[in-house]
Amino acid sequence: MIRFKNIMLWAGLQLMALYGFSQMPLHRLNMKSPQQLLAFFKHSQNNAPVISGHRGCDMAGYPENSIEAFEYVLRHTPAFFEIDPRMTKDSVIVLMHDATLDRTTNGTGKLSDYTWAEVQQLQLKDRFGKLTPYRVPTLAQVIEWGRGKTILNLDRKDVPPEITDRIIKEHKAGSFVMVTVHNAEQARFYFNRDPNRMMSAFVKTEKALKEYEAAGIPWKNMIAYIGSENKPENKVMLELLHQRKVKCMISAAPVYDKLITIEERAEAYRDIFRSGADILESDLPVEVAQAIKIPLKKK
Repeated sequence: MIRFKNIMLWAGLQLMALYGFSQMPLHRLNMKSPQQLLAFFKHSQNNAPVISGHRGCDMAGYPENSIEAFEYVLRHTPAFFEIDPRMTKDSVIVLMHDATLDRTTNGTGKLSDYTWAEVQQLQLKDRFGKLTPYRVPTLAQVIEWGRGKTILNLDRKDVPPEITDRIIKEHKAGSFVMVTVHNAEQARFYFNRDPNRMMSAFVKTEKALKEYEAAGIPWKNMIAYIGSENKPENKVMLELLHQRKVKCMISAAPVYDKLITIEERAEAYRDIFRSGADILESDLPVEVAQAIKIPLKKK
C-alpha cells in the first residue's frame, strides 16, 4: 500500500509540473547584506519558526541537491537550504551529497573520477530511484540562482575551506551564503577571513559551547546545530544558547522524517518547535510548513 501511494504521488507531481505548477510564485528570503543575514538568525522570544531544506528536499520527482527541488520548496514556503558541494576530477564544484554517483544519478563510481563535461551528461534520480530530466548543478549556478530568493548553507565535504571562502567572495554572496562548521577551529578559519561570515555550527554539548567562546567566535555569527533528536537533555543547551541570542536547529532527516505517516511526522515537527528549537532541518520541508500552520505553544 505504501509503495502504491508513493507511485501515485510521483505521478501526480509529474502532472502538476506538466500543467503549470512550475509557474507558481516563489516565497523568498531576500537578504541584501551580511548584516541582514546575521540579524535574521539572531534569536529572540518573538521569532517565527524557520525551515531548512536538507539537501533541498528529497521527494518523488524532485532530486536532492537540485535547483528544481529548491524551487519546488519555495513555491510552498520560505526556506533556506543545506547543500553539499563536491569537486569533479577537473576541480569544478558541483552539488552532490555522496562521494559516488550511483544513488543519485544514472552514473556509477566516484564523482572525483569524472570531469565536469562527463557529469553534465548524467541525469538525477529522485528518492525512489526514478530517473528525472534534471541535471547536476554547479555550486556557481546555484549561488547565482539563489540570489534574492533564499539562503544557502554549504555543508563541509571535500572542497577545501580556502576554496569555499574564495567562491563566496568571488560571487559577492556573503549576504545569503553561509557555511557549516563542525568545531571551533573551523569556525575560526572562516571568521578570520570575514568577520561577517554566517555559520551553522555543531554545538551539541556545553564543552563545544565553551570551545567556541574560547576561540573568540562571536555568537552573532552562528546558528547552533544541537542534534537530530528532540529530547529532554536539549533543554540545557537551548537555554544556554538562547541566553546568547543564538537560534538552535534540530535535523529531522535521520529520525522524524522517517516516521511512517504524515500525521506522525507532522506532530513530531510541531513538537520540535514547541520544545524550543528555532530551526527545523528536514528532507520534507513542505510537510513541515503544512504541519506548523497550526499555532504552536512552546512547552
